[in-house]
Amino acid sequence: MPFYRDHILPRLIDCSCSLPLVTRQREKIVPLATGRVLDVGAGSGLNLPLYDAARVTEVVGIEPDPTLRGLAQQRAQGRPFPIRLLPLRAEEDGLERQSFDTIVVTYALCSIQQIEAALANLRRLLKPNGRVLFCEHGAAPDANVRKWQDRLAPLWLSLAGGCHLNRDSVALLRSSGFAIDAFEMFYLRHTPRILGYHTIGTAHVS
Repeated sequence: MPFYRDHILPRLIDCSCSLPLVTRQREKIVPLATGRVLDVGAGSGLNLPLYDAARVTEVVGIEPDPTLRGLAQQRAQGRPFPIRLLPLRAEEDGLERQSFDTIVVTYALCSIQQIEAALANLRRLLKPNGRVLFCEHGAAPDANVRKWQDRLAPLWLSLAGGCHLNRDSVALLRSSGFAIDAFEMFYLRHTPRILGYHTIGTAHVS
């Protein structure tokens, strides 16, 4: 479905990811970023208005989808800090080693295809004293919810641009060599439980 993938899906992603309820989750984590920041899966640039201009020196966003990246370019206009938006995937080796103070990942770990390679690359890019800030939806702890996540995962994968309903972000980070500093896990209100289980937290290279 090339037309759906290239023209309709990016707009749906922008619309759903900019809902006020979702924005409030971003607001918990994005303003904590400091120094030179890598925004992974920058999408349509919804994090850009949330960075604290007094704390960041530059934001480098990586986003392979050209339509989403174009929307992000529009949101980058007039921001009081330098912004670069690059057509890279998280697993690609296109950035300098240990060059970022903060890596921000919001609603992106769910849709990265080569997730282990991507997380290994993020470890390579983060400075020794740097932090990862993450906000993700994914695998629920309740057996009945998880059962439906697993059942619907193949269909959702094709409809939502490769988004996995049932990924465990914390487990993936830990297995890839990150230590979790703090996190909270909860169901998002007014959201179907198969979509609404959230994890928000910080991590560093262990």
